[in-house]
Formats: sequence, structure tokens, C-alpha cells
Amino acid sequence: MPIGALVTDVLHAVENGVSWITLNRPEAMNAVTWDQRERIIALLAEASADPDVRAVVVTATGRGFCAGADLRGAPSSGADRVAGDVSRMIRQGAQRFIGAVMDCEKPVIAAVNGTAAGIGAHLAFACDLVLAADSARFIEVFVRRGLVPDGGGAYLLPRLIGPQRAKELMFFGDAVGAAEARDMGLVNRVVPAEDLEKTAREWAERLAQGPTRALALTKQLVNASLDTDRATAFATEATAQELNMTTRDAQEGVASFVERREARYEGR
Repeated sequence: MPIGALVTDVLHAVENGVSWITLNRPEAMNAVTWDQRERIIALLAEASADPDVRAVVVTATGRGFCAGADLRGAPSSGADRVAGDVSRMIRQGAQRFIGAVMDCEKPVIAAVNGTAAGIGAHLAFACDLVLAADSARFIEVFVRRGLVPDGGGAYLLPRLIGPQRAKELMFFGDAVGAAEARDMGLVNRVVPAEDLEKTAREWAERLAQGPTRALALTKQLVNASLDTDRATAFATEATAQELNMTTRDAQEGVASFVERREARYEGR
């Protein structure tokens, strides 16, 4: 697994056009702190803006992918809570975190190495592709704590598996194994734990060799498709195609087809 220069709560390295973002609090099953969340949001924004980054992998060290939110490191104003504080905290915290994944302009792969609970499960489900070790588990843990799901869970799950199954997971809070999650449609592929990094690397580097802007526009179209009517979706698709045809990669793709050769995409 790529390791950055400094050992921190979030490891980061860029290799072969892939930004590797690794949660690194194995002693806490990678429960995500305020500082970690802000760091990951920043790294996703950097990936969007950096033409040399063409795919992203989010993964973790140890036995857990992310056990949920750890708010102990959150900044405090010291004032008594007033009406609106919780709503504001959710909007600026969990929702902004998950939105950063969905809005990243590069394909994002979750390589889920262990338990993904609460916001950790939603972090995985917000990614464009989800790889899971056969030992991974997904838990909608909120009901166990008397809480409403946050971090976009009630938005993401019905779109992935339908409202009835989403309610089942959220009402009972039972752990779902990797194979069952795959069969539900929450996970793209389950692999042996020892093959997780290798498979994530293969997928990410394949994406990094693709037409990056076309992939970004495709991601936007798919993410918006379930929230819009057909006329709007068709108009947006036509606009995306118009924009994409101004890129060098689109021109290279057409030229390679005409010349009967393999395309060489540069991400521009």
C-alpha cells in the first residue's frame, strides 16, 4: 500500500496517476475524526484540480475500513447548544464529507478492507466503485444508537438497492457481509483480503489510463440521473458530449478509431 512521507492519521501518496488516500487509525478501527475528515475533503479537492491525478482510491489500514465518526477531536465553540446547531453540524460535517466524494471530478474507488459502519459505510457507498475484502462488513449502525442515519445514507441506499432493502438495513442495523452486500448491489466485487490492494491498484491504474474528462462527465451524468426527468437528462447528456468533444482525449479517441490503433489518453 502506498505510504506518504509522514505517518499521519491520513496517509497520502500519488502513484501512476492514482491518488491513494488511506485512513490510518487502526487502533480505533479508523473511526474518522474531524481532522481526518477535513484532510480527506482537501485531498479529494486536490485530486479534482490536479491534471496528473486521474483516479482516487480510498482505503484503510488494520482490520477496519471506518467504524463511523469519532467526534472527540471536533472544535468546540464553548457555548451552549442552540436550535440549529445539530443540523448545521451535519450539513457542514457528514454531508459535506460524503458530497466531496460524490463531487470529486476523478473516479473514486473504495477498497474496503474491514468493517464499514455508519458514516464509514456511507463513505464506501458514495464512491464510484466499491471493492471489498471477503472479510469486510457493512453496518447501518445508527439505529443501534437511537440516531437517524446521516452522511447521505437515506439518499444513497435507496438509489443503490431500493427503498425496501434500505429500510431493512437501517431499521435493524444488522451487519451485512461482503458477499451479501455484493448480491444486494452495494459492492462491485468481493476479493480475498490478500488481493484487495492488488485489485484496487489494477482498477485504479486502468481508470488512470482512460479519458479522464469523459469519465468525470459520465460520473456527473449517472449521479444526477435518478434526480431528474428525461428531458433534462437528455439535454444534460448532449451538453456533456459537446463539452467533452473539446478535449484532446476525445479527439484522440476518434482519431485512434479511424486509424485503427489503440488510443493514448493523457487526461486532458
